[in-house]
Amino acid sequence: MSALVHDGTAVLGRHLQRVRHAPAITVMTQTMPIVFLLFFGYVFGSALAMPGAEYRSQLVPGLLVATAAGGLMTGMFQAAQDAHRGVMDRFRTMPVSRAAVPLGQALADLVTSAVGTVPLLLVGLAMGWRIEGTALEALGALGLLLLFRFATTWVGILLGLASKSEEAAGQLGSATFMLPLLSNAYIPTDNMPEWLRTVAEWNPISAVTTAVRLLFGNAPVPADAAWPVAHPVAGALLWSLALLALFAPLAVRRYARG
Repeated sequence: MSALVHDGTAVLGRHLQRVRHAPAITVMTQTMPIVFLLFFGYVFGSALAMPGAEYRSQLVPGLLVATAAGGLMTGMFQAAQDAHRGVMDRFRTMPVSRAAVPLGQALADLVTSAVGTVPLLLVGLAMGWRIEGTALEALGALGLLLLFRFATTWVGILLGLASKSEEAAGQLGSATFMLPLLSNAYIPTDNMPEWLRTVAEWNPISAVTTAVRLLFGNAPVPADAAWPVAHPVAGALLWSLALLALFAPLAVRRYARG
């Protein structure tokens, strides 16, 4: 365990240095959610039947969760980059804990994601969004966001290690942009066709989004929803922990095998 902590901290430091020396990528990944917030908030908010301010109260939590789900893309791209540029091979020749390398990457992504959440929250507040729940509930919402980000990053790491090339990982990562669209992150699922509503409500993003909205006090639980959305906090926790329990060991095993 001590070797895992020591080696994982070293790998964490390496990835944070990588972020420091690649500011353009960091700026792009941190500013895109703000651009989406401004676009959806002012353009779609005025086009929907609900008032703009009310839509923004639905939108900000949904966009926070969609950004957390972006761990899938960043984890995939960074793992593929290290794997296909020989970095992983060099790590495997060193006396480094096998779990430390993917763990360090996942923790570094978690740190940068937590920092990047702050400006998104501030812009949302400037647009009129408000936290209506208690401070404890708000902290719970932020905790769920970080847990979900951590879980999706492990999924991305496994897919990145299994990718055939950096280009293939980039193309697959871009395709994950569709996942929030097949959820309740941006629009309610009530008026969707029945089959599409079922798909959307069993999307993990929908459970986490509903839980974050509930804890922030922005919206109640929808009626007649699928179980993960009808019990959003439990559904969000179960989805996140299930993803972690499944993909973290698989990612470590894939890294160890090379």
